[in-house]
Amino acid sequence: MSQIPLPPPAPCRPVVREHFGVRLEDPYAWLRDPAYPEVRDPEILAWLRAENAHFEAMTAPLRRFEDRLFEELRGRIEEEDVSVPVREGPFEYRWRYGRGAQYRIWERRPAAGGGFRPILDENRLAEGLPYFDLRALAVSPDSRFLAYGVDVDGSERYEIRVRDLERDEDLPLRIPHTSGVPVWAEAGHVLAWVELDERLRPHRVAAAPLADPTRRRVLHEETDPAFFVGLAKTRSRRFLVLTTGTHVTRETRLFCARSLEGGDPVVPRREGHDYRVDHAHGRLWILTNDRHRDFRLVSAPENDPREANWDEVIGPEDGVYLLDHACFRDFLVVEERVAGVDRIRIRDYAGREHRVDFGEPLYAASLGDNREFATDRLRLHFSSLRTPATVYDYLVPARRLEVRKVQRIPSGYDPEAWVAERLWATSRDGVRVPVSLLRPRAFPRDRTRPLLLYGYGAYGHGIAPTFSPHRLGLLERGVAFAIAHVRGGDELGYGWYEDGKLLRKWNTFHDFLACAEALCAAGWTAPGRIACQGGSAGGMLIGVVVNERPELWRAAVLQVPFVDVLNTMMDPSLPLTPIEWPEWGNPLRDERAFRYILSYSPYDNIRRQAYPPMLVTAGLHDPRVTYWEPAKYVAKLRAFRTDSRPLLLRTEMGAGHFGPSGRYEHLREIARIQAFVLDAFGLAERTE
Repeated sequence: MSQIPLPPPAPCRPVVREHFGVRLEDPYAWLRDPAYPEVRDPEILAWLRAENAHFEAMTAPLRRFEDRLFEELRGRIEEEDVSVPVREGPFEYRWRYGRGAQYRIWERRPAAGGGFRPILDENRLAEGLPYFDLRALAVSPDSRFLAYGVDVDGSERYEIRVRDLERDEDLPLRIPHTSGVPVWAEAGHVLAWVELDERLRPHRVAAAPLADPTRRRVLHEETDPAFFVGLAKTRSRRFLVLTTGTHVTRETRLFCARSLEGGDPVVPRREGHDYRVDHAHGRLWILTNDRHRDFRLVSAPENDPREANWDEVIGPEDGVYLLDHACFRDFLVVEERVAGVDRIRIRDYAGREHRVDFGEPLYAASLGDNREFATDRLRLHFSSLRTPATVYDYLVPARRLEVRKVQRIPSGYDPEAWVAERLWATSRDGVRVPVSLLRPRAFPRDRTRPLLLYGYGAYGHGIAPTFSPHRLGLLERGVAFAIAHVRGGDELGYGWYEDGKLLRKWNTFHDFLACAEALCAAGWTAPGRIACQGGSAGGMLIGVVVNERPELWRAAVLQVPFVDVLNTMMDPSLPLTPIEWPEWGNPLRDERAFRYILSYSPYDNIRRQAYPPMLVTAGLHDPRVTYWEPAKYVAKLRAFRTDSRPLLLRTEMGAGHFGPSGRYEHLREIARIQAFVLDAFGLAERTE
């Protein structure tokens, strides 16, 4: 990396404005196409393509090594993979991958017996397309029709289509600009969906019968731009559940699944009240944070669910974070987290309860695909840092786990070669922060070894200590892997999230730095021997810590990073901005929020200093983190940094927030990132 080709020039054209008496200068605002969500400005496209060409030139010596990593990654996945069948009505459903196939084939068979037959081939739907994503699919109550949502450019503007499974052909019906999640009513082949507005905000729920789509009916339209709409159906098939919410406030409306009548709120919205609703036996079962931030479970009559009629089922308890719940005919299930470890609680309607014993101290577990209301077994997913993903059926009456599938690593895997453990770091304010560490068993604590530290820390989205075969290439080359469970996630409860948002956001960044320092103090690595990685809001985290402590990092990877925080939060025309204000603050109206965001926003805090080698990615059609955020960030870094280390930007020109869609293209992206990281550690094979 010593001989660096010149990157493409980015003209500096400052846009200056003043807010709360502060002069703001945005030197690369021109990289935002005014026609967005269309991107057609020739100068912008030419600059992005030139950056991609620069990336290719810079990484050309790593191409053979990248190919080798790709083949290793490919060797660790089941090329002819198949899911465990799941029962829905008179059929069992599954997906499978064919050898060499990028996408899945969906199949079903009669539950009474017989062979599987294909009902949807994603590979055929994706032919000739640079991007393809199947968001969701739903079978009609009589099992005849299959509705599904597809995105063909990464913009997350899904088109819903319907297939007649008896005739094995799609209907002419096409429903554009949806969230991609179809939901069937229980009578008359009536389909419901969520519509997006011109700014890609899910704001309206509509329904129509297949026989006459012109009889489209609007069930609800949300007028508050800060509230996004979602749609589901209770497993009891009694209600369609329409939710409107922000990251912290939720309101639920129920519609009769047969007639689509109803629509009154279960509880009218009030700021900060988050609740989730399920149904069984004439009652609503409601998970609510009305009295405790870690939630409690209550029930109420379905015909009069006012709060005055709530009966407490599971009371709140400090340290026990109730994540979600699901109702079945004979029992309900509560997903909870205690001290950062997932637990599955099963409770019958008489009040008897127990928890599933997975036999490991540090793991992640969750409900899988459970479609039947009347069942005596649960589909569960389980893994840990060392244990490959396992699909269980839990036989509830017998309290027994039955293994249905264990992720196989065709090239071989020995869990005894690796050690997983939890460490604790002390952050700047004295709070202890958990760190999950996975390392080779023969990994001396001599402060010489390389380590990759991953973080996220936003929206209450905790990073679970799960298994990934993709890490094995790093581990086999002597690189340890760690997750910093920083505040802003919910690993230690809802309070852990609240302590890493709004005017406490700096806790997230201090926590990550503390985790890096704790790993060094424990001897597992040393300053300058750590690569850091994060995506989206986690990319913002990495942007902050490389500004603050550039000397700590051997390399930094920022995937679709949210780095232009202040400008984005001051632009309500963007689809996500109003819903994001409860997370970051509203700098348009609140001077404290404005100055606080300005204090950490990575783009606004780039300094004249040396930075580590950096790889930044973007998606041209990304509606979550718009392409110009990483583009502007890299352009400004090039102008300010005082070193000559690699700074690479790679934009997916045909994809969005989640990168390329095919499974092999996804592996190729992982190989590119790992080649970059390993090269920074001097562990790559270069061809000059």
